[in-house]
Amino acid sequence: MSGSEGSARLYLASGVPLLHPEEQVFTAMLDGWRHQQLARNLGFGTVEARERLVRRFYGFAEASPWAWTATDVDEFFTDARAVKNLSHTTLLGYQNALRLFMAYLTDPHYGWPAECEQRFGTHPVQICHEWNTARHVQEAQGRPGKRALTHDELQAVLDHADDRAVAAQSSGRKGWISAFRDAVLLKTAYAWGLRRNEVRNLELCDLATNPKAREFGAYGIIRVRYGKAMRGSPPKRRSVLTVPLFDWAVEALQQWTEEIQPAIAGANNSCLWPSERGDKLAAATVTTAFTRCRKELDLPERLDFHSLRRSYVSHLIEAGYDALFVQQQVGHEHASTTALYTHVSPDYRARTVRAALDRITTPIKESS
Repeated sequence: MSGSEGSARLYLASGVPLLHPEEQVFTAMLDGWRHQQLARNLGFGTVEARERLVRRFYGFAEASPWAWTATDVDEFFTDARAVKNLSHTTLLGYQNALRLFMAYLTDPHYGWPAECEQRFGTHPVQICHEWNTARHVQEAQGRPGKRALTHDELQAVLDHADDRAVAAQSSGRKGWISAFRDAVLLKTAYAWGLRRNEVRNLELCDLATNPKAREFGAYGIIRVRYGKAMRGSPPKRRSVLTVPLFDWAVEALQQWTEEIQPAIAGANNSCLWPSERGDKLAAATVTTAFTRCRKELDLPERLDFHSLRRSYVSHLIEAGYDALFVQQQVGHEHASTTALYTHVSPDYRARTVRAALDRITTPIKESS
């Protein structure tokens, strides 16, 4: 096991004296950590950014990793917040990088504790703990005002997008196809709970039949190939099942893929939403499709394209779908993240309370 990627024995010859031991051992540690991360198929950009952070901490602490303490962490990140005014998300990323570096150094599998003990009479310890680092509490660290659309707001947005397409077509304007595309795209994003990047990267081959729900035809499953990735990892894939609650979206998607998309995309273009030039839509174009409707309807600014996904989660929960099923549909790793997306309506909450009271009072009435 001593010859595995990142092992101290690959970067330092045992028993050989070093001219500048502290600096040379630290450099060897970074080399080993870099190769260990690359062996895990992490991106070069991610690895380089983490290494820069560790070098900055090394310069700030003015000590070697085997002498670092939790106090150094407190002082470094206090300076980062008070002086450099780092955002919460950036702070999380930095703390995670330092935590991972120390986890690598303290893992006996790689041999660094024994190497440091032999050369310096001490060894590195984990210095990042729950009590001195920030916590990642939700998938999106956005402003707390972000929310789902109400049923009325959602209906207004989708109707408005349809009206724009109809008006453009009736007047003979050239942009009616783009308007129609945007209207169907918004319906698809909501009816399958897709993120912006997920919906814009869809191709025709991502539409599939669900053998257990053949009534949806070729639109029973949408295969997401560009799901949100963890830092340094490839995009996550998942399959989103079409649910009866949103079967109306199937008709719109079918009309687009069978009648409009082939006419504008060309024979060799498999993009589900081709732009006017034939390539995939830019992320900004997808955002604009929603923002334009929101502004023209004078809806609150805190509503954004991602509100469609929040609405999908909330409306499935309101309709009685199992929370685990909803979690799997949207690709959340943790149920707590799905819970943060849920914004059920006041009417739903009132009905829930009424149903609970009815369950409690019914046995009492029967017994009396």
